[in-house]
Amino acid sequence: MVVTPERLTSQLREMQQADVSEIALIEKKVFPDPWSENLFHDCFRLGYTCRVLENNSMIHAYGIIVIEHIESHILNLCVRSELRQKGFGRMMLDHLLDLARTSKTNTVSLEVNTTNLPAIQLYKSAGFHQIDILKEYYPQSDEGRDAIVMKLDL
Repeated sequence: MVVTPERLTSQLREMQQADVSEIALIEKKVFPDPWSENLFHDCFRLGYTCRVLENNSMIHAYGIIVIEHIESHILNLCVRSELRQKGFGRMMLDHLLDLARTSKTNTVSLEVNTTNLPAIQLYKSAGFHQIDILKEYYPQSDEGRDAIVMKLDL
C-alpha cells in the first residue's frame, strides 16, 4: 500500500447532505451504473451509516453500510477515479469494518461487479470470500452485468 502525504492527512467523517452533489459526480465517473442523488438522500432518510474520506475539503472516497445486529451490508464504496490504487479504498473499507465490529455484527456482505478486479482483490485481501453470483445484477453495465456476492465473518 502506498503511503502518500495525502493519505496521512486524510480525515474520515460522517457524510453530510451537502456532500451528495460532489459524491454523485464521483459516482458517475467511476461506475457504469451510478447511484442517483436521490438514492444517496434515501440512505440518510433510512438511517444508513454514511462516511466520507476527505483531504483539504475534497472527497477522496465514500462508503455506505447498513449495520444490523447479525449481518451488516456494504452498499457502496467508491474512490475518486484519479486517486485509485493509493490506499484510500483500504482506509474506507477498514473504517466500515471497524464500525461493523464495534456494533458486534457477525458478518459483513457486499456485491461487486465481476469485472472490478481491483475491488475484488481489495475485498479478498480483507478476508472476504465469494458466496454467490448474481446474474444481471447491473443491468445498465456495458462492462459486466453479474455481481459477486462476498462475505466476511467477523
